[in-house]
Amino acid sequence: MPGIDIRHSHSLPAAKARKAIEEVAEKLAERFGVDYEWDGDTLNFARSGVDGKIALEPKQLHVTAQLGFLLSALKGPIENEIRRVLDERFS
Repeated sequence: MPGIDIRHSHSLPAAKARKAIEEVAEKLAERFGVDYEWDGDTLNFARSGVDGKIALEPKQLHVTAQLGFLLSALKGPIENEIRRVLDERFS
C-alpha cells in the first residue's frame, strides 16, 4: 500500500499544537467522514481507504498514513493538501 510520511517542525507549546491538530481532525471528519481519537500524544484517524496518525512531538509533527487502492492514485494531491494545512496551522 502506498504511504504518506511527513515530518513538519513547529514551535507551538504542546497544548496549542494539540488544539490545532484537533481542529484539523474536526475538519477532516466533517469533510471526509474520518473517524479519529487520541491515544496519548498521537491522533489516530481512519476511514475506508485510509489509516493514519499524527504524532505530536516536542518540536515536530509526524504524519503517517496508509492509502488503499483507490486513494493511492491521489497520493500526490493528498500529500500536498496535508502540507498546505500544516503550513497554515504550524508556521
